[in-house]
Amino acid sequence: MTGAPGYINSGLLNGMSFVEGWQSKFFISKWTMQQLLIECPSIYELLASSTYHWEDTPLLQIWRESSDENGKKSAILESYEPDEAIKMIQKALSKHEIIADGNHIPLPLNEDILIWAKETQDILSQAKLPKSVKFYNIYGIDYDTAHTVCYGSKRHPISNLSHLLYTQGKYICVDGDGSVPAESAKADGLDAVARIGVAADHRGIVCDHRVFRIVQHWLHAGEPDPFYDPLNDYVVIPTIFEVEKHHEKCGDVTSVREDWEIISHTDGDEAKRPPELPAMVGALSASREGKDGLLDEAQATVVVHPESGGRQHVEVRAVGVSHGG
Repeated sequence: MTGAPGYINSGLLNGMSFVEGWQSKFFISKWTMQQLLIECPSIYELLASSTYHWEDTPLLQIWRESSDENGKKSAILESYEPDEAIKMIQKALSKHEIIADGNHIPLPLNEDILIWAKETQDILSQAKLPKSVKFYNIYGIDYDTAHTVCYGSKRHPISNLSHLLYTQGKYICVDGDGSVPAESAKADGLDAVARIGVAADHRGIVCDHRVFRIVQHWLHAGEPDPFYDPLNDYVVIPTIFEVEKHHEKCGDVTSVREDWEIISHTDGDEAKRPPELPAMVGALSASREGKDGLLDEAQATVVVHPESGGRQHVEVRAVGVSHGG
């Protein structure tokens, strides 16, 4: 992985919060989190790699205030790639300090940790697995994921880099799991047997039904399915199954209700049915008269709801009636 640049850049400058509103009262504050992140080595390791050749390079963007020779002020949008971005963060944090028990404690970007993190990134970028080891890659997609962060605006530019600490950044997002961009999640430099993007978020992917099915297939666990292809196949998960039988004057009545969730892998260019369209409904009726004159009837209805978040809900309803029984 080549980093989670959007959240890490803003996390070092402004902190990070995983909950909003009243729930935030029960968790560590965003500003306190910022003070912890500055001393956390793993956060530095998640800074965007400057040696990786990005398809979509993550940027730190700042609307800077400038003045011409006549003192007229204007705003200029400056964009910094990973190497330059960390220098801007260093400058913004150069005079950063906290006050504890009346003591002023400097808290700049930790340059020692930054060096260690760069060494770790270099080691990982050159790592290779033994030929006897098979490597598989599952990553999250279909969630807006912070990639570039922009501070200030044309109307309200940043006059001093230290002001970044008290300015809310705006994210430019790419596809990913909501935390790590998909491009980064695939950039391990290893020869993967397979790479599969699953429509799930950063934490939800570990309990996603399709992921279980894929891992089960790769591990050859349980009953094998020789026709299953994890790269292309759908996963159908029955969520509700009900059967009711009862006897009426007209005969025996059997009703079946079954709900499915279809989880599919879709590429970005693949056409999807617009979610605003109504559900598709199909119905089928059939009847048959037996040799003894008894009539059997059956009716089935299938409702296919629009896809949402890589999941598509399907309802199946069926009723069968045997007359004269």
